[in-house]
Amino acid sequence: MRVFSDLMWFFKQEKKAYLTGVILLLFVAFFQLIPPRVIGVFVDHIKNGTLTLKGMLIWIGVLVASAAIMYILRYYWRIMIFGSAVKLSRLLRNKLYHHFTKMSPSFYQKKRVGDLMAHATNDLQAIQQTAGSGVLTLVDSLATGGFVIIAMATTISWKLTLICLIPMPLMAILTSWYGTMLHKRFHKAQEAFSSLNDKTQESVSGIKVIKTFGQEKEDIEDFRKQSEDVVEKNISVAKIDSLFDPTISLIVGISYFLSIVFGAKFVLNDELTIGQLVSFTTYLGLLIWPMLAFGWLFNIVERGRASNDRVTALLAEKIDIPDDLEALEEVPSGDIEYRLTEFVYPDENEPVLQNIHFTLKQGQTLGIVGKTGAGKTSLLKLLLREFEGFDGSIQFAGHPLSEYRIESLREALGYVPQDHFLFSATVAENIAFTNPFAELSEVYDAARTAHIHEDILQFTEGYETVVGERGVSLSGGQKQRISIARALMMNPEVLILDDSLSAVDAKTEEDILTALKQNRTGKTTIITAHRLSAIQHSDLIIVLDEGSIVQSGNHERLMLENGWYKEMYLHQQLEEIVEHGGS
Repeated sequence: MRVFSDLMWFFKQEKKAYLTGVILLLFVAFFQLIPPRVIGVFVDHIKNGTLTLKGMLIWIGVLVASAAIMYILRYYWRIMIFGSAVKLSRLLRNKLYHHFTKMSPSFYQKKRVGDLMAHATNDLQAIQQTAGSGVLTLVDSLATGGFVIIAMATTISWKLTLICLIPMPLMAILTSWYGTMLHKRFHKAQEAFSSLNDKTQESVSGIKVIKTFGQEKEDIEDFRKQSEDVVEKNISVAKIDSLFDPTISLIVGISYFLSIVFGAKFVLNDELTIGQLVSFTTYLGLLIWPMLAFGWLFNIVERGRASNDRVTALLAEKIDIPDDLEALEEVPSGDIEYRLTEFVYPDENEPVLQNIHFTLKQGQTLGIVGKTGAGKTSLLKLLLREFEGFDGSIQFAGHPLSEYRIESLREALGYVPQDHFLFSATVAENIAFTNPFAELSEVYDAARTAHIHEDILQFTEGYETVVGERGVSLSGGQKQRISIARALMMNPEVLILDDSLSAVDAKTEEDILTALKQNRTGKTTIITAHRLSAIQHSDLIIVLDEGSIVQSGNHERLMLENGWYKEMYLHQQLEEIVEHGGS
């Protein structure tokens, strides 16, 4: 029952609703005692020949009234208890989602998307059931069982009541044992479901790759194995779960046997009337539900406990990069200065960046080039504060990045990553994502600057065309340019293009860069690229190799040096000439 103490914070928060629901449940449990008692009175009146029409109508009226009252009370306790449980689910779901948005990329490198989805769906459903059906079952089983036992002992026979309760300690021992085993097995079942969820999400997202390489059969087989594992672990849970009802039914059967044997003896000895024995066995029938409910309660509670442990552990994951209490609220605007000695990714040993020193003046354009894996994207991630823990400092407008609120810092940065993510929404909604209340004319202007406006007009429904999930219906170049337009809608102080022009032709690239220069006067731009034509007009170009700056300067200066930049530039120029037939 530990899960109830774990959820006590919520029960206190919704104490009015839960208290009202519990009180109504107690009244329902009390009114349930009336029918068995009325049946016993009827039997005795029939046996003694004293039943009259008036008396019968009075007792029938009592039954109808109690039934009507229970109907109304049951309606309202459901609203109070189940309604509060839904609130808990909503609260935890919002808390999880908020937590997800605060976590750094390292968190998502460790966690699988399918597992996070399972936490936000299956686990929350189990916790909701604990706060709803679990509370109901606990209160109802204890209240009904308690009232029935008290009624049996005080109005009929306390001796017969004690005799019938003899098997109960055995039931308590067995159900407790079952509950412990159920908790362990359900935890494994939830983990298996998370793995299957992750497999499904990954396969659906990568269906193009799977089909391209003809791996459908292998993928289906892998899914089948994981699905069988989920079934196997859930069957393991069901095997324990299925022990509750037979055990409880056996205990109830023994209690019935004892009540008939000893009850008949008490009737023969004139210690009980026939009507009282009938009432007693009817009351005993009412005890079946609390006993079965108690077994069901263990099932609900152990499932909820396992899920609550998983969700609690997830929420306990610390935010890697928290805001300082006295962090600056202002959106930074000014020079960017790197004085970086060394940066190593978490859980790694080798540095990915070292001895990075340069200053980018406000309004200038920085070009970052180098071989694949040279550290270009890592350099940008530090500016975005996706990672910390480096030796040295990075300053923006005269302040270290850590002195700004993350939200304020990122309001100054418009980032277009290598992996272009588009939402399953219209083209216009994707572009206006960073400024959802923007006028349509602003969306058009951003699209024109990104040189995607004419393409969009050719779509089936223009700007109202719904792109597939992750922009699956668009070409690579179209996704890149829509992503650039989306970043431009922020009108950011610093626009970061992380190899974001690789899928467009040289002419379109030149047009985009010219438009950016015209529309972003006084604003800073950072471009990483493999194609040097994208950065040759930059005010400052840095060449990275194995995480270090090996060359820096503008295009003219670097072409005077016999280094990597000149060699690569001449090589790419030659490639372009060959592509155009040597002209």
